[in-house]
Amino acid sequence: MTAEGKIIKIAGPVITADGMKGTQMYEMVKVGDDKLIGEIIELEGDTATIQVYEETAGMKPGEAVESTGGPLSVELGPGIIGSIFDGIQRPLETIKLAVGDYIERGVDVPALPKDKKWTFKPIATVGTEVKGGDILGEVQETSAVVQKIMVPPRVSGTLKSIVGEGQYTVVEDIAEVETPKGPVKVQMMQKWPVRVGRPYKDKLDPDIPLVTGQRAQDTFFPVAKGGTAAIPGPFGSGKTVTQQQLAKWADADIIVYVGCGERGNEMTEVLKEFPELEDPKTGKPLMDRTVLIANTSNMPVAAREACVYTGITIAEYFRDQGYDVALMADSTSRWAEAMREISGRLEEMPGEEGYPAYLASRLAQFYERAGRVNTVGTESKVASVSVVGAVSPPGGDLSEPVTQNTLRICKVFWALDASLADKRHFPSIDWLQSYSLYVDSVEAWWEKTVGADWRASRDEAMALLQKESELQEIVQLVGPDALPDRERITLESTRMIREDFLQQNAYHEVDTYCSPTKQYQLLKTIILFQEQATAALERGAAAADLTNLPVKEEIGRMKFIPEDEFDAAIKDIQDKIVKQTSEV
Repeated sequence: MTAEGKIIKIAGPVITADGMKGTQMYEMVKVGDDKLIGEIIELEGDTATIQVYEETAGMKPGEAVESTGGPLSVELGPGIIGSIFDGIQRPLETIKLAVGDYIERGVDVPALPKDKKWTFKPIATVGTEVKGGDILGEVQETSAVVQKIMVPPRVSGTLKSIVGEGQYTVVEDIAEVETPKGPVKVQMMQKWPVRVGRPYKDKLDPDIPLVTGQRAQDTFFPVAKGGTAAIPGPFGSGKTVTQQQLAKWADADIIVYVGCGERGNEMTEVLKEFPELEDPKTGKPLMDRTVLIANTSNMPVAAREACVYTGITIAEYFRDQGYDVALMADSTSRWAEAMREISGRLEEMPGEEGYPAYLASRLAQFYERAGRVNTVGTESKVASVSVVGAVSPPGGDLSEPVTQNTLRICKVFWALDASLADKRHFPSIDWLQSYSLYVDSVEAWWEKTVGADWRASRDEAMALLQKESELQEIVQLVGPDALPDRERITLESTRMIREDFLQQNAYHEVDTYCSPTKQYQLLKTIILFQEQATAALERGAAAADLTNLPVKEEIGRMKFIPEDEFDAAIKDIQDKIVKQTSEV
């Protein structure tokens, strides 16, 4: 049953309408003469409060409000990959063709092309028992992604019929399932409400790392597949480049990039660069396995609130097909600001710094949808959604509510430091503030796959960096020459860890990605220098001679050695370290 009400009050993106009896919370409505998309966020008697996802200027009381009978949902099926959507899944390319460069109010275009035909290959057999999540057939959507057409999550029964291989649109019936409640026709497209997490059988322990090829993240502060990470940092510290590096190199099958309330020029850069990026795995465009959701800071704030839910729902859909998905949300601070504005318009009691009291629970609802799971279906598949959220604290203040609430939820904290960025140290991850709670979980994978003493090497490097920060205070007072020889060797080793290991050039063809084995060997080589130099000191060598060994130049250049030449080259460098330190 649909209701039709009338607008009685307008406060920016928040509209009040009466005559809305029979509607429900989070139901989608069409507001005003332009039929703008909105969502009910408060109900009191026949009066509904609606957040509108478009600009409300020029709207007046008395205009009609129509309910649609369902919640804000996304369309899931062939046509998603490679698309650029706005916060409520309207395809920007299609809008541009329809109305030009500027999005007009009330533009209503389908999220997925309804007239395009896709080649469907059936897999399931008629007469078999199927349930939600079972794969009926496949569509080769792009060069990198085979989209698996699944039975909708809440449908189970006997497969009564399925079409043969051929060309079909996403709205044509391709199968029929006989359920206890009667026959259900299945299309390639599914609809799913964005605020409801898609079901799964059970969550698994996050014990496999999401390899990103970035040394600071993988070795020192790893994130697990199905894990959550936060990247807080002030303006200009490299949040967006860090996320783009993760999108390009992370060990994930599908990338969902949500630009939430970012500046227009920054979002434009992302939208221009992503289609041009080459996928290192396939050599084809990275967009062949990417979905972009663009919501700039000048777009209506309510749509900003919806865009993260749109992104995570699309990510869960690909997870259900058995893919590992990485979602980048840039930035959750802008999402929280949208919540604050809507909350203020609703005259709710404000919490800390004006944010709504439910800020923490909303952030948790979003991040909790990450995870490595057994998917639903007769044969469960192991798949994951990993979430990396950037946080933009005002003035770089990490004690503000969004950062602090995110830290309570996320298990990885990559703190970006403006002072490191000013020194051109990228990625500017502060090794003293950052942490990962997945180190114990992924340790077994590293030790089995890469090296038995991975954890010992990592911990020793972290201890050296901690020692360096203590020594720096003394150095600033009395100068490095006043330090004992052993401490001077420590300072030299930590300089190598900082400059030759942690620093990584995103734009260098070799250094942009570093395999786990190469990371391990680089760190082992620096620690070998520390051990051999310390042993040489005990034999009576001078610190000045050890810090000026010729091999140091080769250590500085070892990260630029291509992977195929690396094993032989690193063995040669390690032999030179042993030889040269023993000769001093």
